[in-house]
Amino acid sequence: MSKVYRIGIIGCGGIANGKHLPSLSKLDNVELVAFCDIVQERADEAKQKYGTTEAEVYTDYQELLKDESLDIVHVLTPNISHAEISIAALEAGKHVMCEKPMAKTSAEAQLMLEAAERTGKKLTIGYNNRFREDSQYLKKVCEAGDLGNIYFAKAHAIRRRAVPTWGVFLDEEKQGGGPLIDIGTHALDLTLWMMDNYQPKVVLGTTYHELSQRENAANAWGPWDPKQFSVEDSAFGMIVMENGATIMLESSWALNSLDVDEAKCSLSGSEAGADMKNGLRFNGEKFSRLYTNEIELSAGGVAFYDGKSESAPDVEMRKWIEAIENDQEPVVTPKQALVVSQILEALYESARTGKAVYLNNGNEA
Repeated sequence: MSKVYRIGIIGCGGIANGKHLPSLSKLDNVELVAFCDIVQERADEAKQKYGTTEAEVYTDYQELLKDESLDIVHVLTPNISHAEISIAALEAGKHVMCEKPMAKTSAEAQLMLEAAERTGKKLTIGYNNRFREDSQYLKKVCEAGDLGNIYFAKAHAIRRRAVPTWGVFLDEEKQGGGPLIDIGTHALDLTLWMMDNYQPKVVLGTTYHELSQRENAANAWGPWDPKQFSVEDSAFGMIVMENGATIMLESSWALNSLDVDEAKCSLSGSEAGADMKNGLRFNGEKFSRLYTNEIELSAGGVAFYDGKSESAPDVEMRKWIEAIENDQEPVVTPKQALVVSQILEALYESARTGKAVYLNNGNEA
């Protein structure tokens, strides 16, 4: 029989119940045996719905980590505690999946990477949009070289009015920022992954608070409280890579725009281009004529991974457990996630100082 992996969950809020727990519960070779949250009722509810009958409940993550029978820990807390908890879990001998972004700061992310390397335990970050069917198809096209040299890209994370009003999303101290670090991070990760380019050279960023102080604003989750809105409502940036490639990053929770896209990218290469704006489209020139091709992802035989149609979180969790089981590198590596955090931090610094920020991180992601 294959090993059954015992998993502990630290943070039993929205992302745990919306993504991790439902997807993990579908796997035959895992058991959800420990739940921790600073609000015990949330941990109790998670245990009741997803846990084994003997699962333990904690309000202190350090107590959970004392359980030597745990193989894996998922860190699903606010950004400010990602590094602290992930490092402690790695040093306690657990493999760790931490939700995105990797950490509040790039220095903390670097410490997480070093802890994974020091302990020999696997660490991955929850960039689940890589596992969508359109993302998987586009990645195969990029790897095949069909786009040629990808020298210009756009990372899209634009909401018209969808400000998260729960939890600590509006708290700069606990999160490190607003839409840039929350949803811009997904778009940037997806774009860098498609380009297979993790060598940023210089960034220029801007952040705005133009709509955050509006009273009774229209919003998908009801009006936000302007007094609590301490992060930006939109942020934009230009990233120039060491090889000269350029990425334009756009992110917003609230913006007067009808051009709304989230966790998508557009790529321009020397041989062809691609975008996820309206489905998955490719464009280029052939026999002296321009073409546009649309990929039908719902057709039979297109679903990935053994012919099964799975949601992105389902695939993400399955591939994570398989990486541990087969002692392989996870799809999202900590080195890649670290570069995302370094770029985001540089964009915030550029916005704060009004100057371009040069990066020379020397990382080979």
